[in-house]
This record gives sequence, C-alpha cells and structure tokens, in this order.
Amino acid sequence: MADLINIIEQELKLRNYSPKTIKAYTFVARDLYEYFKKPLGTLSEQNIKKYLINKQDKKLSSQTISLYANAINFIFREIYKKEDFVKIRHPKKSHKLPVVLLRGEIKEMINCVSNLKHKLMIQVAYCAGLRVSEVVRLKIVDIDLEELTLVVRQGKGKKDRLTILSKNIINDLKNLIINRNNNDYLFESNRGGKLTEMSIQKVFHNALKKAGIKKPASFHSLRHSFATHLLENGVDVRYVQELLGHANIRTTQIYTKVTNPSLKNIKSPL
Repeated sequence: MADLINIIEQELKLRNYSPKTIKAYTFVARDLYEYFKKPLGTLSEQNIKKYLINKQDKKLSSQTISLYANAINFIFREIYKKEDFVKIRHPKKSHKLPVVLLRGEIKEMINCVSNLKHKLMIQVAYCAGLRVSEVVRLKIVDIDLEELTLVVRQGKGKKDRLTILSKNIINDLKNLIINRNNNDYLFESNRGGKLTEMSIQKVFHNALKKAGIKKPASFHSLRHSFATHLLENGVDVRYVQELLGHANIRTTQIYTKVTNPSLKNIKSPL
C-alpha cells in the first residue's frame, strides 16, 4: 500500500496538483484499502459503488462524494491504466445559496475583536474576498498600501490574481508590519511562521458568537459577502469574477441569486 501511495503522490506532483488535492486523493486510496482490506487493483465496479453508497449513507456532502469519485477515477484510469474502467459520474451537487452576512453584521463582528491582528484577519478576508487558505499564506510583500491592492499567490488552481484593499485598514496594516521583513507572513503565529487555518477560523467563530449572530456562517462567508456586496454596489459580475479568481463566470453568478434587486423590490401580496 505504501508503494501505491508514493506512486499516486509522485504522479500528482508531476501534474502540478495542489498539496490539498494530493492529501485528499491519498486519503481516499488509504480509506478504500481499509474498507475492503485488499489491493485496490482487484476491486470491481460493484465494490466501488458499494464504497461510495456507504459514504452517502454517512451523509457526506455531494461535494465530498465528488472528490472521492475524482480520486477513484484518477487511481484506476491514471495509475492502474485500466482501459475498461467506467468513469464514475459525479453525484448532483446541491444548489444551496451561500450564507451572506449583512454589512452591519460584519461591522458588529469587527467591533467585537480587540486584538489588532485578529481584527485585520477578518477585515482583509472581507475587503479582498479571500479564502482562509489565502489569508494564512499572505506575506507582507503581497500587499501594496499605496495602490490599495493585494496579490494572491498560487490561489485555487495554482493561479495568481490581483484583488483590492480598503483604505480604512491601511493605518492598522502599517502598524502590523512596522519593522518587519517583506518576506514575513502578514499574520504570523505567536511562535513565528505561518498560522494554521483552524486558528483563523476560531477567531472568526469567536467574533461571530460575541456579535450574537445566529446565521450558520463560516469564515468563507466573508468571501461570499464580499462578492454579494460588490454586486449590490453595481460592480459588473465579470469584475467580481476576476477579483474572486473564478475560472468560470457561472461560479460567480451564484451571487446574483443572493442579491437580486428586481426580486427584492417585489412586495408580497400579504
């Protein structure tokens, strides 16, 4: 099994897959082996279907099941080179609307945070539309306080992109980075080096709780809110697509369903 994991890792690295994807695919390979306790190359189509149905029975999301399917397709088609392997079709994705925080709710959250670094984590994520993984990787050299811009390096899909900063946080950012090196992480841990994603998510949830917000929001809701509020301000959806780093405009258009001025102007007959 260890040899197979090494082969999968090597092949994924050669194809420039992200560390997250490599970790996910190798986890699926191990999990599949643990489930059947026999070499993966001997598994039948019915075996694999049984495995995925088991995951669905455990109430895993359709997105997670899709990831499992992608991993299995890769293992059997690209590693084992099984020409007769029928590619697994992904389950239908659930079309849930993103959880968006109101401007006032975000303001309340920010006001509840006294620690400067923690406050800036939330502010930067919201004002630039960043994923939590992008926040932890930010370095001082990536921000341009004069131009009010921020470079996201090697975001999702290993793409760089340019996004925006707010002038309202410039002074606080200057205080945070004073006398520090350009190559330092913007939000360092207390011991130095990169913060974990979990620690930033904890900061967000503590602020959410202190602000008394009951919505089922996550750190990613700041990114959802960024996109929604830009559209409400009249920014063209294609510019929002660029700022978010979406490869397909259809991904960005989900936010037009959250904020539709025409629908909001319709009065209920009651």
